[in-house]
Amino acid sequence: MTSRSTYHHGGLRQAVLDAALDVIAADGPGALSLRDLARRAGVSHAAPAHHFKDRTGLLTAIAAQGYDLLARALADAAGLRERGVRYVRFAAGHPAHFQVMFRPELLRADDPALLAAKDRASAELRAGVAELTEDGDTLPDGIDTRTAGIAAWSLAHGFATLLLTHNLDEPVAGREPGEVFRSLTGVMFGADAPPTGAEQRDG
Repeated sequence: MTSRSTYHHGGLRQAVLDAALDVIAADGPGALSLRDLARRAGVSHAAPAHHFKDRTGLLTAIAAQGYDLLARALADAAGLRERGVRYVRFAAGHPAHFQVMFRPELLRADDPALLAAKDRASAELRAGVAELTEDGDTLPDGIDTRTAGIAAWSLAHGFATLLLTHNLDEPVAGREPGEVFRSLTGVMFGADAPPTGAEQRDG
C-alpha cells in the first residue's frame, strides 16, 4: 500500500484514477466504490471525494482522460482508414476508459474538461473524413461528410466493442486488432480505401 507522503503534484489524483481503471477493467464501472478506491490507493477514505466529489465526478474524469488519450492517438494519422486502425488500438489498449467514455448516463455531461476533451477527439475524427474530399475523392450522392463520419465511426466503434466484449476472440485469434481492422476495411472497400500511414511510407 502506497504511503500518502509519496503523493505530490496530482499524484494522489492519478493514483485514485489508476485504481478505478483497474476495477473497471476487471469488473466494470458498476463495481466502483470511492471508499474501496481509497483503500486500494492507500489514502484516507475522504481523499477521493476531495478530488472528484462523488462517483459521477470520478467517472467523468476517467472519460475526459480517455478522450484526451484518444485525441492524441488519432493525431496526425494518415487518412481515414488509419484513424480507424488507431481507434481500435486505443480501445484495445485502454479498455477501462473505453467502457466509460460512451456511457453518458454515468457522466456529468456539462463538465468543461470532458467537453473540451470530446471536442479534441471529435476534431481528429472529422479531419479524417475531410481528407477524403480534400484529396479529390467524392462521396456517394446524398452522403455528406457528417454522415460519412458517422459511418466510419460506427465501423471502428462496432469492431472495438465486439473486440472488448470477447465476441471476436475466435476470428481475431491472437492477431493484432488494428491490423485485423485494416484488413477488414480492405475487404469491404478494396484498393480504393484511403491509404494508411504505412502504405504511404512504403510508397
